[in-house]
Amino acid sequence: MKRILTGDRPTGKLHLGHYVGSLKQRAELQDQFDTLILIADVQALTTHFLNPQLINSSIYEVTMDNLSIGLDPEKVTFVQQSQVPSIAELTIFYSMLVTCNQLSHNPTIKTEAKNYGYTEMTYGFLGYPVSQTADITFCNANLVPVGEDQLPHIELSRKIVRKFNDLYGTEIIEPDAKVSNVGRLCGLDGNSKMGKSLGNAIYLCDPPEVVTQKVRNAVTDTNRISVKIPGNPDVCNVFTYHKIFNTEEAPNICSMCKNASLGCVACKKLLADKLNSILSPMREKRSYYENHKDVVKELIQEGTRRANQIGNENLALIKDKMHVSL
Repeated sequence: MKRILTGDRPTGKLHLGHYVGSLKQRAELQDQFDTLILIADVQALTTHFLNPQLINSSIYEVTMDNLSIGLDPEKVTFVQQSQVPSIAELTIFYSMLVTCNQLSHNPTIKTEAKNYGYTEMTYGFLGYPVSQTADITFCNANLVPVGEDQLPHIELSRKIVRKFNDLYGTEIIEPDAKVSNVGRLCGLDGNSKMGKSLGNAIYLCDPPEVVTQKVRNAVTDTNRISVKIPGNPDVCNVFTYHKIFNTEEAPNICSMCKNASLGCVACKKLLADKLNSILSPMREKRSYYENHKDVVKELIQEGTRRANQIGNENLALIKDKMHVSL
């Protein structure tokens, strides 16, 4: 069975953007691949090094969110990144092959730096794609489900692996990316990205009333100031959500909006009801794990033990090829 490596930075609870970008794919592919879910707490430090307490508590939150969307704990392996030394060693080895110029011109790195307001980047932040390459290859993953914004990282990973294999005669697998066909989910405020730090997200564990209130405040067609004025769904953020989460009703909603027979308030109510129907079973599953955190902890510890076994075996082969082992 081929292997998938994917995961999340534990910097808070996961939201609908994560769901359409990667989480949904994980659930769909778990029967076809040996699936490792990385809880990337080291990478979380690249932006949250001043708040390690958030990272620590979010390890549980992120794991529970993954379980809530239908990942089977009997089929997937949860891995705590900081507890896998082979990842750290591979990061160092790979960093010798990548120039600072390559990293500073990575479009995803530049975008993230702008989002966080960084005028100068730390070594760890700049080297995020190198660390990510080590995450993927310590277990020789074949496939990486990612959002579209992560494609530059995966392409760099492939280049690093090719160069490494050419230099040392190793047989590290070049990973392939699997991108969601939905694309990036915009934030409720119309921002091009839904993000934890942007305050424009619907979280998978949000209660029904919170989801409803957030949708009620979402940006719509700003030119439609009255129900009697026909709307333009093509520029309406709420309709974008309908197309993704409410595919059956979306064509009719589009028609009614254009004919001024459906107002924005009613349109938002339809969306909120649909989102809550999708999130309801997730909230129910998550509730179980919230009351059984010992089970969550054991899943992470057991998965990390398995990851270390895999990583140590692969690293020993790599070191032998590099002639750095005694």
